[in-house]
Amino acid sequence: MGTDPDWALYRTFLAVLDGGSLSAAARELGLTQPTVARHVDTLEDALGGHLFVRSQRGLEPTELAEALRPHAQIMATTAAALLRTASGVPGTIAGTVRISASDVVGVEHLPPILTRLRRDHPSLTIELSLSDRVDDLIAREADIAVRMTEPTQTALLARRLPPVPLGFHAHRDYLARRGTPETAADLAMHDLIGYDLETPALRALAVGMPWVDRHGFALRADSNLAQLAAIRAGFGIGICQIGIAKRDPALVRVVPEITMPLPLWIVMHEDLKTNARYRAVFDALAEGLAVP
Repeated sequence: MGTDPDWALYRTFLAVLDGGSLSAAARELGLTQPTVARHVDTLEDALGGHLFVRSQRGLEPTELAEALRPHAQIMATTAAALLRTASGVPGTIAGTVRISASDVVGVEHLPPILTRLRRDHPSLTIELSLSDRVDDLIAREADIAVRMTEPTQTALLARRLPPVPLGFHAHRDYLARRGTPETAADLAMHDLIGYDLETPALRALAVGMPWVDRHGFALRADSNLAQLAAIRAGFGIGICQIGIAKRDPALVRVVPEITMPLPLWIVMHEDLKTNARYRAVFDALAEGLAVP
């Protein structure tokens, strides 16, 4: 390698990797297709190897490209974090903060909290990453995360909030059609809504409830938001947050003796705790989510 490749080349490389074609990368980056092709050629020359081969499906990454992928992703994440950090004046509550949360939390809980935050601090900009994937705060994929599992990484500032109670719920139309289960065992006779991909957290949640099993679900979805929508539509009985269900008079809690606590944590990198912008968002999330 004669010279160090410019970061812009890796950015283009990553866009081609993600998009699978030069045209998709050009649309993503706002460049022309010839410019994207030239960036790839320049990077290949600098690295001394081919990054893509053409196939019927588009551009297929080579072994070298796959080896470079995680490093390019780290560069992209670091660049984004650098821009967020530089977006505000130190000591002021201004600039950009990226929050990671699950889809249900992002849709059902965060909007009023973020609205109050923006009203109080109009120079604050929020990036909201909605995913059940645990974003890596150490690598600054997000600045602050709302997590349903206890953080295990070091160098993190974490605040544990009261657990979120979960229970079985159904739409009143479904219960009028199929009847209301009186006991936990009765649930096995109903259309249950549950997960598709089993995880250790879900297995722990289902301890003592053998009928809560993937093979017994009439609808399987890994999105908690999709499960909630199915409950609201009257598809069947599913697990949702008791506080969310109480907002909808059409939802009825069934087998109320079963309550499942869901852990709740607010987490950020400890290096950000003295920054006024991140601290304001962290405290606002902790205060807002602590309210049932």
